[in-house]
Amino acid sequence: MKIALMDSGIGLLPAAAAVRRLRPDADLVLSWDPDGMPWGPRTPQDITRRALAVAEAAAAHGPDVLIVACNTASVHSLPELRARFEPDLPIIGTVPAIKPAAAGGGPVAIWATPATTGSPYQRGLIREFADGVAVTEVPCPGLADAVHHADEAATDAAIAAAAALTPDDVTTVVLGCTNYELVGERIRAAVQKPGHAPLILHGTAGAVAAQALRRIGELPDPGAAAESRLTVMLSGQEGVLPATALAYAEGRLLSAVSPAR
Repeated sequence: MKIALMDSGIGLLPAAAAVRRLRPDADLVLSWDPDGMPWGPRTPQDITRRALAVAEAAAAHGPDVLIVACNTASVHSLPELRARFEPDLPIIGTVPAIKPAAAGGGPVAIWATPATTGSPYQRGLIREFADGVAVTEVPCPGLADAVHHADEAATDAAIAAAAALTPDDVTTVVLGCTNYELVGERIRAAVQKPGHAPLILHGTAGAVAAQALRRIGELPDPGAAAESRLTVMLSGQEGVLPATALAYAEGRLLSAVSPAR
């Protein structure tokens, strides 16, 4: 079994780590675009062009399924990706976890990149799944880029700026960019108000990993022998996990997988 994941940067690490935990025996192909990231500030047409190129690099390795572990690419490029690769290669998109977040009653804040915040796609999800729930869309300029580069100071500054835009009564935060899951506890600490109930965070890594297995008819098997290979594609060229990935627990987990030779 071979599972591929794509993103502009290291935001694919949470979903890849989730796959690794569910199926330690699955070969992984990680394809991202360090030459073009971040995708958020780009035009939808440019995002789609780059997403297709990154997907092609992953598809060349013959995976059974491809996870688009990027909210921005999912917002702008899923129809084109599915038209290009399905049905031969199932495509799993990443949708902000607005539905389960709204089920808790809110108030809800959705932290996302400026490209996703206010997009027709996200607004449609809010109308469909959060009707009657107080929802605040919070743009987080610079946060995805800071996380990608493991820049502690820039990450803290971007989190603080987004926290300042988040209403005090918010009970739930949707992490609407996969990069944000790498710093989820830092986000929680910035938003949590003293004396309030523990803040609920909703990411997507576990859900998309489970959905990828379902699409190819596989079941979770966390106890499977960890005999798998890791292939890393950087803007179409085979490489290794960058040092910044190892700044996060998810990257360190994946580094235990022997790279493909």
